[in-house]
Amino acid sequence: MSIVETVREAAEPIVNSLGLELWDVEYKKEGSEYYLRVFIDRPEGVWISDCEAVSRELDPIIDKLDMIDHSFNFEVYSAGLVRELKKTEHLKRFLGKTVTVCLFKSVPELAGTNKKFTAVLVDAYDDSVDLEIAGAIKKVDRKIVSKITIDLV
Repeated sequence: MSIVETVREAAEPIVNSLGLELWDVEYKKEGSEYYLRVFIDRPEGVWISDCEAVSRELDPIIDKLDMIDHSFNFEVYSAGLVRELKKTEHLKRFLGKTVTVCLFKSVPELAGTNKKFTAVLVDAYDDSVDLEIAGAIKKVDRKIVSKITIDLV
């Protein structure tokens, strides 16, 4: 099991017990530093005290799991007002909303030469998304999508 999967499995019951939703877990290197980040959400919003509570309960469990053999920074964040929609369930939550889509390369039949464009999210599946682009609904394979974000501001 990967570090992200292990942390997700450990974090989910803690986050849920606090009345929150586990939005995402990421582990990555930025410059010379490694970061393990847990993102949480709740319909009425997340407070710093929520992040602190999750961190306080999860930090000793991560230490006990001892799955990372070098130093790293552990951080708990709100999913934020501008957030990436990575999972199918994230996408389904925002059907009918305008999203920003970034592709790995431009696809002329979708957005001309643009690799980044806005569209209305019509439906979401594990392997594709249906987007309304300039009044037409297009099925887009998720393999060509680098990122889909929504701005909740």
